[in-house]
Amino acid sequence: MRVLGVIPARYASTRLPGKPLADICGKTLIRRVYERASLSAILHRLVVATDDDRILQEVRSFGGNCVLTSPDHPNGTCRAAEAAEKEDADVVINIQGDEPFLDPVMIDETASLLSEDGSALSSTLCEPLADPESIRNPNVVKVVMDRSGNALYFSRSVIPYPRVETGVPVYRHIGIYGFRREFLFTYASLAPTPLSAAESLEQLRILEHGYSMKVAVTRGKCGPSVDTPEDLENVRAIFRGMEKE
Repeated sequence: MRVLGVIPARYASTRLPGKPLADICGKTLIRRVYERASLSAILHRLVVATDDDRILQEVRSFGGNCVLTSPDHPNGTCRAAEAAEKEDADVVINIQGDEPFLDPVMIDETASLLSEDGSALSSTLCEPLADPESIRNPNVVKVVMDRSGNALYFSRSVIPYPRVETGVPVYRHIGIYGFRREFLFTYASLAPTPLSAAESLEQLRILEHGYSMKVAVTRGKCGPSVDTPEDLENVRAIFRGMEKE
């Protein structure tokens, strides 16, 4: 099974324009994500998919693979689909470009879900949530699964809602996605859906169109991501602390 990793990286960002090129203690964000993803044991090839020549030049400057894609894609998964069109792969892993502490184990886990279940079309990961503030935070996406590990729903609301205490855990969805190559192209052609729009969660489009997504609880560790200027300063502080150790 040939596995392609794609890191979608657009220049425009509402809360942090030019985010992929943000400096984090001497290296850009996109470089730090690329270097972490390169440690995956399962990827045959890794490529950045961007809509901006500045990002293209940055990735090439450190020896990475990068392709220019259309600026009109509605989300990163559709951008990854364009990048995969000319690639030889059985499985495509959509890797978030704002994770400078990305655990490469998560890439391997996401791909393994598809190799272990020949009927699975897409996959993702989650981790248990215990902090009440995070559980209530709409920026922390939650997921519930059936007994076979298929996603039932993703939401920014608390799911399952604890109307009765049963000890059922709450899981945070981790934004990494695996797709069989042909299904990735199918996804990109699917019409937008109302629940996906309401929650602003692109993965709900898969469920609303009647397809399934395998979910596993990760063994990896999640670090802070970069979405706002405050996030960026927090990550810089962590790296400065690591350099002093």
